[in-house]
Amino acid sequence: MNLLHRHILWSVLATCLAAVGLFAAVLILGNVLKDMMAYLLAGQIEPLTFLYLMALLVPYVAAYALPMGMLAGVLLVLGRMSAQNEITAMRASGLSLFYVARPVVLLGLLATMVALLINFEFMPRARTAYKAILADAVQTNPLSFIVPNTFVREFPGVVIYVEEKEGAVLRDIWFWRLDDENRVQESGRAKSGEVRFDQVTAALEVTLRDVMAEARNDVDPEDFSRVRGTSMVGEVPLVFAVDDLFNQKQRRTKFAWMTFNQLMVERHRMEVAGTPEDRLKVKMAVVEKASTALAVLAFAVIAVPLGIRVSRQETSANLAVALILVMTYYFMTVIVTWLEKQPALRPDLLLWLPSLLFLFLGIYLFRRVERA
Repeated sequence: MNLLHRHILWSVLATCLAAVGLFAAVLILGNVLKDMMAYLLAGQIEPLTFLYLMALLVPYVAAYALPMGMLAGVLLVLGRMSAQNEITAMRASGLSLFYVARPVVLLGLLATMVALLINFEFMPRARTAYKAILADAVQTNPLSFIVPNTFVREFPGVVIYVEEKEGAVLRDIWFWRLDDENRVQESGRAKSGEVRFDQVTAALEVTLRDVMAEARNDVDPEDFSRVRGTSMVGEVPLVFAVDDLFNQKQRRTKFAWMTFNQLMVERHRMEVAGTPEDRLKVKMAVVEKASTALAVLAFAVIAVPLGIRVSRQETSANLAVALILVMTYYFMTVIVTWLEKQPALRPDLLLWLPSLLFLFLGIYLFRRVERA
């Protein structure tokens, strides 16, 4: 590799790492606010455990930050080089755009392999450990399991929201009972309540007092015209076995949190005894991980012509282009996932479409810029 290639490679690599770090920090902050901040403020998580959980978030967010960082990094570097006429000087010296872009494509291939390793190994292991450690930290202090101003969704068949909590005393409690399809069958509000942990039965007992509840139709709970009515109840006890609660959370492990070997085992099991819907979900989990890794290469390729042609003066324009491309990619991916319940449309194959579309679009723009 000559001096020019090394210069481009290290410039792009440094900028991409900075962009990945920025996107990862934003995503980690979002996960901390969503999952851990309430537990940390309630004293359920020790500071060291909190830091370790943040470290476990890195592989999880890297799966999303790597494609975005690659795109933004290449756009910024080549946009700057184009604005300073470095690209023009290279081409005036007889160097083709394909020659100039070799370090970018090489970096994109290496980043794609890293993304495959993260998506299929590091991210699932880190995400599983994250959920397990967070659950254990909460389980060691069952009384603080209910956090005020937070929707507690871990209870089987029930969602609880508490406005105020002082020790074991609860005030202004909202609750929703769900059916097997997670539809609300009954909702209500209690003026006060109490939470206690029974060490003999290892159960968390939530007692609601002065409850006003509204029951819905059992057949079609979403038909509000058939609400059965509102009733006042003096006291409603809710009992949850702590072991069953956390065992249930482990049983609901998502396919997206499984490693490659686990997915292959699950795929074989589904082929023997699973439903067509479950087999499709496993296939989509595998394809989504692979296509997201391919998106790293696709973004690297498409960023080369866009970085050269879109903005020769304004670096902010390249950031805007990166944002639009990323939003378009993930919007297309979300649309395909909506087809999960329509296996005849082969959503497992359509998941490849966003990455392949961006890759071929990048090659097309690449050739146009080369001929210009």
